Amino acid sequence: MDILQEWKEQDNSWNISLSGEIDIYNAPELKSKLLGLLEQKKGDIRIDCKDLKYIDSTGLGVLISALRHVKDYDGNITIRNLKPYIQKIFRITGLDKVFMIEAQE
Repeated sequence: MDILQEWKEQDNSWNISLSGEIDIYNAPELKSKLLGLLEQKKGDIRIDCKDLKYIDSTGLGVLISALRHVKDYDGNITIRNLKPYIQKIFRITGLDKVFMIEAQE
């Protein structure tokens, strides 16, 4: 898993790109990264999953945890460019109703 992040001052948000696989082994790294960013600057999170190949339930739990923190100050998490098979996981679990999902580019 690789995580790239960039703070966008003009719209007060973190732009994050995820690539590779998010599973039980590296999900804690993602969680500490996301929460660390939110400690630096509070803002919306925009996650680009164009290069994300796999996410398991542990990874989904990390995203939910980050969403709870963002909602504390009325922020949002937008997830975009999900591969169809990953988007299906979000639909089946109902997380497509919890997160703002943008279509594949």
